[in-house]
Amino acid sequence: MRIAIANVLNADEVSQLRSSLESVRFLDGRATAGYAAREVKHNRQADSLDRNTSALRDLAAERILSNELFRLAARPKQLTPITFSKYEPGMRYGNHVDDALMSGIRADVSFTLFLSEPSSYDGGELVIDTTAGEDAIKLEAGSMIVYPATSLHRVAEVTRGERLAAVGWARSLIREEAKRELLFDLDTARKRLFAREGKSEDYDLLSKSSANLLRMWAED
Repeated sequence: MRIAIANVLNADEVSQLRSSLESVRFLDGRATAGYAAREVKHNRQADSLDRNTSALRDLAAERILSNELFRLAARPKQLTPITFSKYEPGMRYGNHVDDALMSGIRADVSFTLFLSEPSSYDGGELVIDTTAGEDAIKLEAGSMIVYPATSLHRVAEVTRGERLAAVGWARSLIREEAKRELLFDLDTARKRLFAREGKSEDYDLLSKSSANLLRMWAED
């Protein structure tokens, strides 16, 4: 399941992150890539040892984890440390699949939080390979795309401007993508029913099913 989430960061928070990242060292992104990914990865990443990076990671992680839609879609148990990536003209990241373990954490769900306004750069789409073809994604600053970490994907070459984003991974309480999607659909239907009719017998039955499936499938 892929889901776009708007306004994970508000305009002031996006501005704060972009301004703060101007004082952070950015290094060759190939240093964190595996032997095959190094062949296709061409970007820059914020130095994880830079003292300014930690507070910015914490801000992004706090906003992501507090987002209700993200919690329902990803069922996160733990996030990896956030990575801030920068693409300038001529930079790209070719087709790859993310490692199963990121920073020692099983990566079930990937996410990209866009920090640059889409009109400020050309190219730079996140392109996810699907059974129906390629899905090219370029969102407003402060919005985030969430998708299975098992997906083959790439970042298209930037031809103008600068693409700045925060990327990371979540270990989910629900390992299997199909089960996460079923729970998401159930909870979405349950909330809509409650908004329309309030607490009812049908609402209680949906709540029972949702809770018991979560109890059955969760890896705590």
